[in-house]
Amino acid sequence: MYKIPVIGPTYEEMLHPWKIDPDIRKAAIEMRKIDSLHPLNLYNISWRNENNEIGYFILPPSFTNIKANIVVMYAKDFPTGSHKVGPTYSVLTEKTVLGEVDPLNHRLVWPSTGNYGVGGAWVSSRMNYDSLVILPEEMSQERFDLIREYGSDVIATPGCESNVKEIYDKTKELRAQDPDKIRILNQFEEFANYRFHEYVTGNSMLELVSEANIGNGEIAAVVLTVGSAGTIASGDRIKKVFPNAKIIAGEPVQCPTLSLNGYGGHDIQGIGDKHVTWIHNVMNCDGVVQIDDMDCKRMLKVFSSEEGKRYLKTILGEETVEFISDKLGISGVANIIGAIKTAKYYDLDEGENIVTVATDAIDRYYSVMDKMPEIDINRAKNIYDRAIRFQEPSLFFEGDRYNRLRWHNLKYYTWVEQQGKTVEELNYQLKQSYWHCQADRVREMDKKIEAYTETHQAELKNILGVTNV
Repeated sequence: MYKIPVIGPTYEEMLHPWKIDPDIRKAAIEMRKIDSLHPLNLYNISWRNENNEIGYFILPPSFTNIKANIVVMYAKDFPTGSHKVGPTYSVLTEKTVLGEVDPLNHRLVWPSTGNYGVGGAWVSSRMNYDSLVILPEEMSQERFDLIREYGSDVIATPGCESNVKEIYDKTKELRAQDPDKIRILNQFEEFANYRFHEYVTGNSMLELVSEANIGNGEIAAVVLTVGSAGTIASGDRIKKVFPNAKIIAGEPVQCPTLSLNGYGGHDIQGIGDKHVTWIHNVMNCDGVVQIDDMDCKRMLKVFSSEEGKRYLKTILGEETVEFISDKLGISGVANIIGAIKTAKYYDLDEGENIVTVATDAIDRYYSVMDKMPEIDINRAKNIYDRAIRFQEPSLFFEGDRYNRLRWHNLKYYTWVEQQGKTVEELNYQLKQSYWHCQADRVREMDKKIEAYTETHQAELKNILGVTNV
């Protein structure tokens, strides 16, 4: 019997899950509690929970020592524990409905520095595909364990977070060995990654600030560390509503590629990959801020350890600290630090909102935290003072025209010289109309997803185990 790919929600249904067929949504919500690996969980890919609420918390001025609010949307409740499952689902779904991949003939390869590979492993198996993840060997053990648990093989390549070229080299090797079978789903160049975040994440940010009546109801800045530069596409959507909003990219001090054309290893897993990605709209970026990976790791230790939480409760209160403590990973802390530096740099005022995300949570980093020195309440205070309270707006590089052109020009060396892109398309990326066209393809893709679902009603009904598809 033909093994058909399973397709889940449209982009619009991921943004507004109440638009999913009621029978399917009810079954998906129940299945989440029963079997997290069932394909019905594809319909749980959303920033909103079963009550249509977006998960978030606000870090108040009393904690951050700035006037503006820092609004953190957390991704812990996505099916894989990270929002990267959204882009992986979107990439594979677009390729499925366009006929570019087939589970009977192809093996999927997910080049990744972390959560994208985890998401790719989960999505592939739920959608009936065979897959392989390529991941740097120094990524957390939890990532490797999850990839295998979700049903994918994994190859560890040399190096750490910023060793992306080694990942690319391995994908080329695999494709050369079996070009008819291997299909590469590269987060750094696939525009479905961009579309998920521009449409789903960006609109979720806008709706959250409005629905929750946060601050002045507007967004002054979106601050996000960049790995694939997918999540920062949400800023493109924000600027369409609030043209004066700032889009700020964060990167490690230890690997300052955008800010200083630099290089180096670091441990903010998921970001700072030593190149400018194809899907990063750098011509719409207002600045780059550097963040120390040790500040992030030490502050995560404060957020997640008992002694650290004991100190934080003197500032935030017990209930708030306990709520936040399991919702941050290293990059989430980096985003918070980047937001503080941005607020100080631009002197953002009371009532203004900076929005960021926590891509994953502490459950991906217990092995990293175990290797760090233990802290007491006094050490926790010192870390908090350095990383949060007295954080300086230093190493901030504004996106004037020439800096934006420098960021753009860096794409040439990876994408034209190494990855086969054309100079002509690289030049098209200088214009915002190029990016608007990419975002506008959401409607086209939703129609194709709907058509596929209608065509395969009987098969999907059987696989999903629901009475109405």
